[in-house]
Amino acid sequence: MLEAVSRPTPQAADCAGERRLEQAATDFEALLVAQLLKAARGEGGWMGTGEDQAAASMLELAEEHLAAVIAAGGGLGLKGLLIEGLRVRGCAGAAGVGER
Repeated sequence: MLEAVSRPTPQAADCAGERRLEQAATDFEALLVAQLLKAARGEGGWMGTGEDQAAASMLELAEEHLAAVIAAGGGLGLKGLLIEGLRVRGCAGAAGVGER
């Protein structure tokens, strides 16, 4: 037969909201670090000039992965600032944070 569907408790909803907020802050920091790495590479590339399209794609992928690892390890410290700023504004538990 049909089983009753339980609604999440407020504590569970807060935990889910916190996880989404932390993941969104980490992802944002990773994007920022990736852009910094891309800007540092510039037009000439990391290893000089004359890189081909495949090398450029590989370097971009490597930069994105490096940025994600840096952000996951604490990065530039922006994650904490973002989360704290959103908590101060009361947005940490707001509906739609981290959702599309």
